[in-house]
Amino acid sequence: MNLANGKKETIAVVGGGLMGAGIATKFALAGHAVVVIETDSARSARVLEIAAEILDEIIAAGAATPADKARALALLTVSNQLEDVAPARWVIEAIPEVLDSKRDLYARLEAILPPEAVIASNTSSFPPDQLVQNMRRRERFVILHFWNPPHVIPLVEIVPAAETDPALVDRAVALLRAIGAEPVALKAAIPGFIGNRLQFAVLREALHIVRSGAATPEQVDAVMRASLGRRYSVMGPLEGADLGGLHTFLSISKHLMPKLARDEGAALELLAAHVDKEELGASTGQGFYHWDAARRARIKQAFALLIGKFKIIP
Repeated sequence: MNLANGKKETIAVVGGGLMGAGIATKFALAGHAVVVIETDSARSARVLEIAAEILDEIIAAGAATPADKARALALLTVSNQLEDVAPARWVIEAIPEVLDSKRDLYARLEAILPPEAVIASNTSSFPPDQLVQNMRRRERFVILHFWNPPHVIPLVEIVPAAETDPALVDRAVALLRAIGAEPVALKAAIPGFIGNRLQFAVLREALHIVRSGAATPEQVDAVMRASLGRRYSVMGPLEGADLGGLHTFLSISKHLMPKLARDEGAALELLAAHVDKEELGASTGQGFYHWDAARRARIKQAFALLIGKFKIIP
């Protein structure tokens, strides 16, 4: 596959964790030169290993070739010096969700980058106007919220600040489409953007059902996988309502919506109970489920099917 077609931007990603490395790999696979800035030596040493693992998953899913992997890795550079972002025209911040750390980073970036360079954040927590509070060139800032893992989930939510140049949003849409992503540009910032509002609304109801004793975590997840999960892979909730008939959905909504979970505190008790026991999920090996080798292999296989479904290389 020829990755040299079309103009390629120089991209910098600040933060070499799983998300940062994943974002960088996605851009490199599409033919962009990418520098990853990571000051932590242990994480820095892992960036190219993570990139190689991601590329191997994509190859195993039949969505890339070993030659694509070699070209992508050749376009990836890792540095512990922030000054090495200077040639980049797009800088994507993917550091931990600490507001002051992000603001400090943007100030340092503005001192290094030329005025036309774009500073973007991969945040899913902070509204853009809160992030740009100390910036001088706010028109050059935008949120690009990639979903985890970036090589599997194609969505990128684009969220402008109040002063973001509208033309920058159009450029971001074009850039992301060119790397095989599916960008959605919000007209205005709202807490949680779109994806997390939907995700956590479902999670709140799932927690409520389990806490009530009506069903187990296994049963709730089985229902989601065998019904809504399949439907939502081909249509959204509003398209599904159209298909089912809005009169039918209105009738059901009138008696069901008032009975849905509304007490967030009670639902959160179930999460807090696991967190208090340091049962954090896949990262610790225990959450609602025990994350043994078989479960991890099943998820990896499911991700491979998704990789094969979506366009990875433009």
